[in-house]
Amino acid sequence: MGNINKFKNKLIKNKAILGVDYGTKKIGIAVSDTSWIIASPYKTVFSITEFDREMTKLEVCAAVVGYPLQMDGQEGEIAKKARSFADRLYTKYKIPVLLRDERLSSAAVERVMVSEFDLSRKKRTEQIDKNAAAYILQGVLDQIKAEEKTLPQRG
Repeated sequence: MGNINKFKNKLIKNKAILGVDYGTKKIGIAVSDTSWIIASPYKTVFSITEFDREMTKLEVCAAVVGYPLQMDGQEGEIAKKARSFADRLYTKYKIPVLLRDERLSSAAVERVMVSEFDLSRKKRTEQIDKNAAAYILQGVLDQIKAEEKTLPQRG
């Protein structure tokens, strides 16, 4: 669940990738375009049932789940829950899942929301989870695109 090359090899062309910022109270959801260039915030849901309902609407070939390791790199309780959620996604939806280290992603998103968009605390609270999911997913999309550019051209 942590190897981006294995993950990349299981992707289906022209299908979107799901991004997830898993939390015990809220789950942020983002979706990529089918070219895997841009991650867009989609929705924040408040239960697994609501998440499953959204999954029936989305046509995704894979998922990237934020993996909130502790600052020392160790897996804490929240990271264990995120890993368990990722295992559930893999089992229930039969799609490849990549766990992505997301230390400080919510903080980075919140800084942008304050400095660039001057959003109030209430608006930030409403927006942060789905935007954090997009931030996590965008990091993977950027890495996939960067690796494609470094591959030798065949002709």
